[in-house]
Amino acid sequence: MRPRRHRATAAVALAVAGALSLAACGSGDGGADSGKSDNGSGSKSVAQGGDDFAKAAEQTAKMGTKAKAGEFPRTITHARGKTELKAQPKRVVVLDVGELDNVVSLGVKPVGYAPTEGDDGVPGYLKKAAGSPKDVGTINSLNLEAIAALEPDLILGSELRAAKLYPQLSKIAPTVFSIRPGFTWKENYLLNAAALDKTEKAKNELALYEEKARALGRDLGDDKPTITMLRYMPDRIRLYAKASFIGTILDDAGLPRPKNQQINDLATEISPEKIDEADADWIFTGVYGDAKKTGRSEAEKNPLWKKLDAVKNGQAKDVPDETWYLGLGVTAANEVLDDLKATLAP
Repeated sequence: MRPRRHRATAAVALAVAGALSLAACGSGDGGADSGKSDNGSGSKSVAQGGDDFAKAAEQTAKMGTKAKAGEFPRTITHARGKTELKAQPKRVVVLDVGELDNVVSLGVKPVGYAPTEGDDGVPGYLKKAAGSPKDVGTINSLNLEAIAALEPDLILGSELRAAKLYPQLSKIAPTVFSIRPGFTWKENYLLNAAALDKTEKAKNELALYEEKARALGRDLGDDKPTITMLRYMPDRIRLYAKASFIGTILDDAGLPRPKNQQINDLATEISPEKIDEADADWIFTGVYGDAKKTGRSEAEKNPLWKKLDAVKNGQAKDVPDETWYLGLGVTAANEVLDDLKATLAP
């Protein structure tokens, strides 16, 4: 153990020295999804819109390993190149809630986790299965020294969240990055599973989820209600579109969307004065952070809000932000399906 501790200590010095002027800025599908161009990857087109964004799932699907089950060493092709794993990882650090959801669903309790800013650590829906991972900073401010001190044998994250810190992270431990979180969640899941040698379990979990989604669609019949995904954030109001985590779930269940949300992008943004653009049979509302710091109050005082059929019919409902918008993994996706069934097909 002592030689490894020496290597970890050296890695800390190198990593911290090289990262003093860097910040891992998050801008993906979850809470840090601000649409800012300074997102760690240096490419706004990966965060939202553009060819890089549109191709992210397709490109991620090509990543992974050619190694057979149980075969080590294995080489993982990922967003930052190739990484060799000499043995099955046992001490895993995850840099976002998507990776946390992924590894926990595969029976792995990570030793370290970086939550979204403002979160109280491990999301409630994962607490029972996740164990007690150590705090390694947040997705926007990773603590490299804390990561190295855990002596991980695998670090899982994404290029969008922490591309600038990849050189330092990879000196601490083998590091595997997806391109971005969000609508690529299924592809990311299989990439993470490839590194953990749990590909078959991941495929089985996805198959069960997809059948559950199809079953919900069948239960709702041919006359399905239109769904608006409305989210209040500190600096914007969003109607989430097809290329988002929640968008993929609704699509898998065959639930229709209003035309303004039938776009191959993360979301469309509206002002409080245009809250009527959220019109649909059902409106499911998420709030990121403190609702008082968002435009929710102003938007819902607008007379146009009160005139919406969903509002008048009692079909505007708050939903848990931590699963519907921040979950980014198969466990959260199943929770969302349960919520949808309880509401639409009780």
